[in-house]
Amino acid sequence: MKNKFKILVVDDEPDIIEILQFNLENEGYQVFSAVNGKEALKLAEMHIPHLIILDLMMPVMDGIETCERLRMDKKFNNSLIMFLSARGEDYSQVAAFESGADDYVTKPIKPRILNSKVKALLRRFKTDFGQILSFENLIIDSEKYIVKVNNKSINLPRKEFELLFLLASKPGKVFKRDKIMESVWGTDIIVGDRTIDVHIRKLREKLGENLFRTIKGVGYQFILNE
Repeated sequence: MKNKFKILVVDDEPDIIEILQFNLENEGYQVFSAVNGKEALKLAEMHIPHLIILDLMMPVMDGIETCERLRMDKKFNNSLIMFLSARGEDYSQVAAFESGADDYVTKPIKPRILNSKVKALLRRFKTDFGQILSFENLIIDSEKYIVKVNNKSINLPRKEFELLFLLASKPGKVFKRDKIMESVWGTDIIVGDRTIDVHIRKLREKLGENLFRTIKGVGYQFILNE
């Protein structure tokens, strides 16, 4: 029986697509597939998937460019993006997270582990904070996933939004790195050590340097009026 979640699988290897589609459909997901980034963008427009599983190296349009284009389109604000790639270098993972990825998994991966990671990601759609955090020049609406700075809307990918909401929920509190990782990425997902740093840098670029303080060796703090 199919469930409500739609997944788009993007890979230039037909065998990989076939294996992923078979396993994901067995879990009840609605699965669509594309062989390159350009085709993926068209299918994403048609179906607005909950999760997009992207290969890194593809012809026509690679995974990084595809992810960046998806993140520039507000329609996909709530879509989660997982990279599934044979490349395990740190710089490849950093590039993926900087482009807006929610997770990065290296091939080969056992179907059972992949299914577990997919479930962990999709569990976030059940999370609804239902709160509005309001500061002097900043509004964060967790129900509508809207951020406004000086009444101007700022488009944030899901993970950046969740990280911002977590830190802003208790201004002045120092959130340790392991707590941030658990709250935003979950215990079922293993990501690189630089993941939090990359997302904080993105938030600083979009919202301002003065909202976030790095506590060296500990974590991060949301601050106001300094």
